[in-house]
Amino acid sequence: MEQNEIKGKVLKKGVIWKDLYFYRKSDTIYQLTVEFCKRFLPAHGDRTVDQMIQAARSGKQNIVEGSEDGLTSSEMEIKLLNVARGSLQELRADYLDYLNTRHLPVWTKESERQQRLRAFCHSHNDYSDYEPLTGKMTAEEMANLLLTLCHQTDKMMCAYIEHLEKRFVEEGGIKERMYAARTGYRQQQDARLKALEAENQQLKAENQQLKAENEALRKRIESLERQC
Repeated sequence: MEQNEIKGKVLKKGVIWKDLYFYRKSDTIYQLTVEFCKRFLPAHGDRTVDQMIQAARSGKQNIVEGSEDGLTSSEMEIKLLNVARGSLQELRADYLDYLNTRHLPVWTKESERQQRLRAFCHSHNDYSDYEPLTGKMTAEEMANLLLTLCHQTDKMMCAYIEHLEKRFVEEGGIKERMYAARTGYRQQQDARLKALEAENQQLKAENQQLKAENEALRKRIESLERQC
């Protein structure tokens, strides 16, 4: 077994975090949150601004760190993804507080505008899809948009974490994979050694047979020479 084959069995196959739908949504949430705070919250003297931006940034950054750490540690990947979920849930609570304290409605899932919003968010992941709309949206519309994005991102992350947990149960962590790779390497080496030993015994037997045939041929030649 080659060294790179052993490494491949120890390290999990990495994912490209930029391609993950929930990462792309989390990046959109971050950029929209920055825009929301600029438009609808005071520039100075309100700690909520820093808290919301930090929560949004923590959401996307922990997805990145979790995906990178996941190459060697399933436990750390799951832990950081749950940290990301916690940050986005905190952000979601801030948007609910914003709407409630200003007596603005939280759109119910039965409402037609929320259904349209949910369908749009479901099929659009990147900030570029939302950027042309942000300047036209009211605080109520933008807050409900971000609530929807936070909810959808959380659901996607829950499904992904469940997948990681199932794979961890089936494959184990890096210690288990290292043990399995090392055991597999030793088993392959043992099998190769046994094959070489068997080949060596076969060659010895063939050599003995050739010696016997050679001796018989020599005796026959000597007998013929004496007859002459």
